[in-house]
Formats: sequence, structure tokens, C-alpha cells
Amino acid sequence: MFVELMPLLRERTLLITVTRIEETLKVNVIPAKAKDGEDQALTTPLSYTASPEELDAELGKHLASYVDSHIQLGSTLTEAKREMDAAVKAARQRAKASQQTSKPVQSQAKPELPMTAASTAETPNLFASKPASEEQTSQAVGPDGGT
Repeated sequence: MFVELMPLLRERTLLITVTRIEETLKVNVIPAKAKDGEDQALTTPLSYTASPEELDAELGKHLASYVDSHIQLGSTLTEAKREMDAAVKAARQRAKASQQTSKPVQSQAKPELPMTAASTAETPNLFASKPASEEQTSQAVGPDGGT
């Protein structure tokens, strides 16, 4: 019986209770939490009720199966947690990378070039120049056409 429990006892403390119920015995194997934040499934107890003879003959097999299942569950939970952590890390890296690639595009506004005599000479004037007397007249007229 204890040989079967050794792999589980390497990781955690076990509480074993034995209760008599009429002519049968009920054996409970209750694993304690190994650390805070551990999944509650790893503390699921095993309860087995049988005659003393059946317990002598079969309890070892049931304990071995329970311990194997418990260790597999622990490994599966650890692996799943590792995969989820890796997925979260990868998602954060992708988000960070996409933010870094989108930031330069948003902040890259075309700088305004200073106007020089050469650039104004090359730019065609779309408005015909008005004679000086016409400019004075148009400035003196108000928005409604009056002065």
C-alpha cells in the first residue's frame, strides 16, 4: 500500500483515514495542497469502501491507479499552464510588435519644406496678378460688395 503512495508522497502530504461502517471499512486518501494557487483538482480525495479482505487484496491496485492518475493530472495541468503562459507571452509580443510598427506610420508626417525663392519660382501661380490699383480697390470693398 505505501509503495504505491510513494510517488505522490514525494510531492505532497497525504491524510489517510480509515472508518468502520458495519462490517466494511472506508479508506480515504486525501492529498494536501503542495503550494498556494495549486489547482483544486490535485487535492481530490480517494474513497474506497470494502471488506477488510477486499481492501487487503485490492487497495494497492486502486492506490496505484489513483497515484498514476494524480501524477498525470498534475503533469497535464503543468503542461497546459506552460502552454497558456507561452501563448499569452507570444500574444503580448505580437501586440507590442504591431504597436511599434504602426507608431512610426502614424508619427511620420511629411515635414513641411521651407519656401525658398527657387521653390516659389518653380511653383506656377494659379492666380493672375492684379494691377496695384485693382488690389487696393478689392481690399477696400467689404464682404457685401460695399465699402
